[in-house]
Amino acid sequence: MRSLPLGASITVSPATTTTTASSKSGLPLLSVSKKQAPPFLSSSSSSRVSHEPSLSKSGVCRATQVVDLFPTLSPEIVVREARLEDCWEVAETHCSSFFPEYSFPLDFVLRVDRLVAMLSGFSIPSGCRRTCLVAVIGGSADDTLLFGSEDFKIGGFDGKFSLNRGYVTGILTVDTVADFLPRKGSLRQRRTGIAYISNVAVRERFRRKGIAKRLISKAEAQARSWGCRAIALHCDLNNPGATKLYKGQGFRCIKVPEGANWPQPKTSPDVKFNFMMKLLNTPTMA
Repeated sequence: MRSLPLGASITVSPATTTTTASSKSGLPLLSVSKKQAPPFLSSSSSSRVSHEPSLSKSGVCRATQVVDLFPTLSPEIVVREARLEDCWEVAETHCSSFFPEYSFPLDFVLRVDRLVAMLSGFSIPSGCRRTCLVAVIGGSADDTLLFGSEDFKIGGFDGKFSLNRGYVTGILTVDTVADFLPRKGSLRQRRTGIAYISNVAVRERFRRKGIAKRLISKAEAQARSWGCRAIALHCDLNNPGATKLYKGQGFRCIKVPEGANWPQPKTSPDVKFNFMMKLLNTPTMA
C-alpha cells in the first residue's frame, strides 16, 4: 500500500507580523520573522507539544466561527488512525497549535494550505510507512459503522468514514521514512527499524489531560507493529515541558558527535533541538 505524505505545502506571504511557536509524531517550534510566512511543518518536521496560549479558545478556526459542541456530549478520549473525514480538524489542530496568533483571513488560508498539503503530497519511498494518529472525544473505540476501503490511503489518512467519528483534540504523525535520522555507511543509506514522531499537537483547552501521552503510546504500538526496534523525535531545547513529557515516556537525549552533520527539522535556523530516542523494549517510567 502506498500513501501520500502529510507534507508539501504552498507559501503564504502575510503582512508584517512576528510570532513564536513552541514542541508534536508528532506533536511549539517555529520562530517567524517579520514579512515572512512560516514554513509548514511536514510529516518529517520536528515533534512538539504546544504550551503557548491560543487566541482561539476552542482551537476552531476563527474564520469559520464553528461552535465547539462535541466535547459536551461524551468525555471519552479515543486514539486511532486519522480518516479522510478528520482532515479539516487535523488541519485546524495543527495550525491553531503551531500558529496561534494568526487571525482572519490568514488563519483560514493557513488551514486550507495545510489541508491541501495533507491530501496532495508526494509519495513516500518504497517500503516506508506513515500514518497520522488522532485523539478524538465523543467517538467510540468500537466503530462498527465504518464505510470505505482499508486499502486506500491519502497522506497517512485511511479512506474510511464513520457515523460516530468524534471531535479531534490532538494529532501526531509517525513514519519510517527516516528523513531526519543520520544515514549509515559511506553510501548514506536510509536507516531502517526506527520510527520517527513529528507534528505532535493538542488543542489548548484539552492540554494537560494526558492526551499527548496517549498519542505517543499509540505511536509506539504502531511502530512495534511495523517491526521497529526504536522510535525517535526532535524536541525544541526551549520547550522544557515537552522535554519533560518525552523523558517521562522513556525517551533519552542522544548526544550528537562533535563535527557530525545530522539532519534536523526544516524550521527557523535559530531553533535548536534535542534528538531523543527510545528503545521499544524499554518500559515507560511512572
